[in-house]
Amino acid sequence: MRLSLAPAAALVALAGLLTAPATAHAQERDPVLFVHGYSGNATNWDSMIADFTDDGWERDRLHAIDYDDDASNTETAELIAREVDAILAGTGADAVDIVTHSMGGLSSRWYLKVLGGHEDVDHWISLAGPNEGSSVRLPCVATSPSCQEVVEGSDFLQELNAGDPTPGDTAYTTFRSFCDLIVRPSTNVTLAGADNRLVGCVSHTAFLRDDDVSEDVRDVLS
Repeated sequence: MRLSLAPAAALVALAGLLTAPATAHAQERDPVLFVHGYSGNATNWDSMIADFTDDGWERDRLHAIDYDDDASNTETAELIAREVDAILAGTGADAVDIVTHSMGGLSSRWYLKVLGGHEDVDHWISLAGPNEGSSVRLPCVATSPSCQEVVEGSDFLQELNAGDPTPGDTAYTTFRSFCDLIVRPSTNVTLAGADNRLVGCVSHTAFLRDDDVSEDVRDVLS
């Protein structure tokens, strides 16, 4: 009997060794805050969040925010700050990761740079974000303060990009595509000090549901 139990016990111990690192890795992952772009909402992230959960991420650590996209990006940054504080308090995590689309990159960057959010953010990712503005004249510019801030050379962008555009120990990553017809030129997505990546032919809104982009985002955060 002893001879038959010993191999079984060894197999159980080996299984524990093999599964423990994966469990520990899952527990070490930061909670993620997703910030949508202009005219969007939190449901824009449903496809990507589903990809995350299918890949083993815990659903209750994936948070998508809603905000008034006509409000100044400085106001939205205040909302992001409150949301990050709430996530940290609710999860007990030391830091969050932030994934943004389009204009969501600007308000989150204001939070990181001006409001000191870089102290609470490990990774920041911009998908098709107009970090240096866009030469495309958007129809909302005449009526929306946030759209006015996206115009190349705006006072907001000059202040946001003055000095170090990627402050602190946060890891900054941008994704851009030549097929994006909203943020032009595509190089306006890039930031000095960031890991600037060029993806295939992905339209501006398709960044939210492109399988390859989604996988790349998870790779960055892992």
